[in-house]
Amino acid sequence: MKKHILFNVAEYIRLSREDGDKAESDSIGNQRKLIADYLKDKDDFVLYDTYIDDGFTGTNFNRPSFKRMIADIEAGIVNCVIVKDLSRFGRDYIDTGKYLERYFPDNDVRFISISDNIDSMKQAYDMLLPIKNIFNEQYARDISKKVHASMKTKQRAGEFIGAFASYGYKKSPADKNKLVIDEYAAEVVRKIFKLYIEGHGKIRIAAMLNEGGIVCPSEYKKLNGDNYRNSNRLDSTSYWTYSTINRILQNEMYIGNMVQNKKSQKMRGKSKSQDKEDWIVVKGTHEAIIDEQTWNKVQDLLKRRTRNLDLNSNMSIFAGFLKCGDCGRSLAKKIGASGHGNGNINYYCGTYVRSGRQYCTPHPIPHLVLEKIILEDLKAIMQSIDNMREVIEQNQTAAITVKRINENEKKRLTAELEKVQKLKKSVYEDYKSELISKDEFVTYRQDYLKKEELLEKQLESLDDRQEEATPDIFESPWIKRLLELRTIEKLDRNIVVEMIHEITVFENHKIKITYNFSSELEALFKTVYTEKENIG
Repeated sequence: MKKHILFNVAEYIRLSREDGDKAESDSIGNQRKLIADYLKDKDDFVLYDTYIDDGFTGTNFNRPSFKRMIADIEAGIVNCVIVKDLSRFGRDYIDTGKYLERYFPDNDVRFISISDNIDSMKQAYDMLLPIKNIFNEQYARDISKKVHASMKTKQRAGEFIGAFASYGYKKSPADKNKLVIDEYAAEVVRKIFKLYIEGHGKIRIAAMLNEGGIVCPSEYKKLNGDNYRNSNRLDSTSYWTYSTINRILQNEMYIGNMVQNKKSQKMRGKSKSQDKEDWIVVKGTHEAIIDEQTWNKVQDLLKRRTRNLDLNSNMSIFAGFLKCGDCGRSLAKKIGASGHGNGNINYYCGTYVRSGRQYCTPHPIPHLVLEKIILEDLKAIMQSIDNMREVIEQNQTAAITVKRINENEKKRLTAELEKVQKLKKSVYEDYKSELISKDEFVTYRQDYLKKEELLEKQLESLDDRQEEATPDIFESPWIKRLLELRTIEKLDRNIVVEMIHEITVFENHKIKITYNFSSELEALFKTVYTEKENIG
């Protein structure tokens, strides 16, 4: 009798020379052949799919094909995973153990490691399995140290070890550790330096290159077939920007000096920027695009043109909160020439300011108009809360129903804590793009820390109220704070930080305000007024 097919198999294959994998014995082809030989005489297995992570380290599980395999397991499609050996699956002994001893058993997934003679269906994992996992991780750690040491040695020798050369250069066909000039891109670099010396600003230079149809560095790399992605830019940005020009003007590579080790990364960590004194700079390693006289002149001009902002007159209460409704970039502040004060402040889309109308429209909004809209909206919310209080007082059932909101409120507050981290990143990007100064960045970061503290207090208050039989929703910190602001006539930075998550600005003074309590407020009104309708 023909056997029933019991297992949909995922064959998982991984190769990474960075953790010391041997090119021949651990090659993709060798792993595939070994698994095929294992399956060929087994009628109760059917190969569903092959999941290959080529060039991904085994020291973490942040791998695209591995994630796809887990998704198929979650969907109930795959119920068996086969690997050549444990090191192909992973070299992090803690997370590897979690998958083998918890995740796979909990999801009824059979795990087979051919070379290790492991089959979770035939026998329990033996006592040596954790030791094997530890050995795999230690081996990877040792190899990682040796690889990093070798890289540092090459960097100090002035050899290029990066994946992509700086715009204006390319790797030498004869030696991948040497750089040679890419004449087309190099001519653009020379033009940028020349225009800056002639007095053109960085925004104007970017606009001139865009008008001339010259593709930006990231797009140029893609046109040349490089699998390049700039993690610092928005997905929609495919043109020259202020930041790109600024980086080029300060890149010492263009005078023939090799600059490396600008970022560091531990085995399981994210890459982090290094302090400038830790960069590895070797002079005269490749042909210069810019002569030293031109370089020195530009560096002097960069220092002279650096703005020293007066924080008292230039501080914006909305900085870090304003986003363009079309391109998603931050709005930039412009102060009118006729005087000082908020009456002359307008906000414009940062893309429009830096790159021109062909990439985004101005989205202008005066400070006073924006402040008036937000004040009126806050007062309308306060009035709605007063009306809601009457509903609850008149209907005891509605008051009890409000208790149901607590769980959703707790989830919302917890999620908001995570959102604050994204806001920190957003204001940092504004600082990197020179929309705000370093001192402003520090101030805004402190604002977000205050917001974190407020959210934590709200969670504590919610836990206390959950113990009560009929909690008073008007004791909620954000409602109490709103009611305290009943007589407010002017916004300040503290109120913006406390109350607002993001302000999205569209054309014709249309804005969308996302408050820190938006989800909770919506759920609260929906529950109370639905209950009122049911009772009445």
